[in-house]
Parts: sequence; structure tokens; C-alpha cells
Amino acid sequence: MNTPAIFDHHAIRLRRDRAVAKQALVGPILEAATAILSDRLDDVARSFTAALDIGGRGLVSQMLAERHIPTLSMDISARQAALSAPYGVCASPEYLPFAPESFDLVVACLSLHWVNDLPGTFMQIRRSLRPDGLFLACMPILPTLRPLRTALERAELALSDGVSPRVSPLPTQQGCVQLLQRAGFALPVVDSERLDLRYRSTSALLADLRAAGETSALVERPRRFTSRMLFAAAAAELEAELEGPHATTRDIGNPEGFPMPLHMAVLSGWAPAPTQPQPLQPGQFQHDLRDVLSDAKRDDESADHSA
Repeated sequence: MNTPAIFDHHAIRLRRDRAVAKQALVGPILEAATAILSDRLDDVARSFTAALDIGGRGLVSQMLAERHIPTLSMDISARQAALSAPYGVCASPEYLPFAPESFDLVVACLSLHWVNDLPGTFMQIRRSLRPDGLFLACMPILPTLRPLRTALERAELALSDGVSPRVSPLPTQQGCVQLLQRAGFALPVVDSERLDLRYRSTSALLADLRAAGETSALVERPRRFTSRMLFAAAAAELEAELEGPHATTRDIGNPEGFPMPLHMAVLSGWAPAPTQPQPLQPGQFQHDLRDVLSDAKRDDESADHSA
């Protein structure tokens, strides 16, 4: 069965190509996401000999090089891949051009949310890993950009007869868990992180999205010129809804303005291997629960008498 095309690969490539020139503007955000993956990697008590970096914008490959891990980087944008020269290749994460068991570590930093067939990509990543190889990733998840989506929809309804898709869909944290499980990863773990960003204006938020190459690449996005009236109306909706005395604090961004946090799922999973801990099958337990509870009750009674 063919996967429906939600995202336009050509548009994604163009946006990421153009982002190289202004990527420094969102450098602190990208560096913070990379640092989260770096911390998770440092918690793993083993060494790696061959890593694949998917869409790391030059930051992930640098982080892995500092740990003396030989790394091959790939990106759908040739210009982004060149940031990890000399070991950068241009390829789509939907069609990984690598033989099975090529790597013992795959890292993807904010680069898989533009994939049409996420289950298929996760399966390809798992196959590209050697037994007991690690997949480590972070992905933006809902409710990231939900206020912007709502503001644009309300503004467009007020100005016209319908609503056009303008903000890309994002997965949920539970959806990321299901992706790891469906792809056959062992010991899957998904938790969440949040970067508290603030913006002085809607135009500043849109400028950051352009600098990151994250503006809409939906196949069904509007192709006609968007009027300034729409953005002005959306800005009024957004800023009126989000500004106020109860705005959250920030880690990155401006000290004033409205909050627009980046919610991320941090995923880890291992390629199955016989050496990994295995859950017991039904009937393989070694102790009867009734005996355990009886022993605990006797211990409590003994403690009460001693007191």
C-alpha cells in the first residue's frame, strides 16, 4: 500500500538549503536540542564505532566527533549535508541508502518530522543497526505551534470562506512510543523535554521558522500569495491569546513577548540482540506472589512486635 504524500520533498529540500545562510539565528535552539541528545548518549555505558547522523545540521556530527565516534552524516539538503563534510551525503530519510547492520548508533535531531512514512523510516533505521545498536532521536511533538495553527485558522475564517493547511502536523509522545514498538526496537524509551521560547512578535516567530527551514512544506499548502491582512489578523489573534501576566518563563529567546515552547519527544531504542534482558514468559516466574505477600506480612508483624 502506498503511503499518502503529506509533505513535499522538493519544498523541504529548498527550505533546508536556504536555511543554511540564516541558521545561526536559531543556533541556540538547535544547540540545546543537540545537548539533550548528548546528555542521553553520555548516560549509555558503552562505546560506538560507526554512527549515522540524520539531519544534524553539522552540530550532531561535531558532538559525535568530540566523543571520537566515526560518523557519516546525511541530509535531504546537499547544503546541510556539506556542513558535516567530508563525511556528509545527500539522501532522503525515507530511503536510507545503507546496507543492513551498517551502524551501531543512529542519531536524528529534529529531522524526522517531515517524513511521510515514519513507520517505514523507523524500520529502515532499525535494519541499518547492528544487533544491540542504539537509535537516539528527538522530535518536535504536539502541542508545539498549536497556538499559531489556531490563530491562522481563525484569521482565515474571518477573512474568507474556508481554512487552508498552513502548519505541518506533528506526532504525539504516545505516537512516538508506538513507532518504536511497531518498528521492532527493543527496550524502547520515550520521554519529553521542553524549550521555553518567547517571541516579541509573530513576525519574529515566522523569521525563526524560516531560518530553521521549518516553514510549511505540505503538499496541500496554499500556492497563491498570502495577503498581509491574513498575517496581521493572525498576529492579533495569537498575541492577544498568549500574552499576559501568566506567561511562562523561558530558557531561550527574548525576556518579553509571548511564549511559544518547543515540545520534544526524546526517543531511544535498541536493535534486538540475544544478549539483551528478556522479559519472562508466562509460567516462567520463580516465586509465587502469594508467598511473597505472606512473607511481607510476617515481616510487618515482626516489626510491630519489636516496636
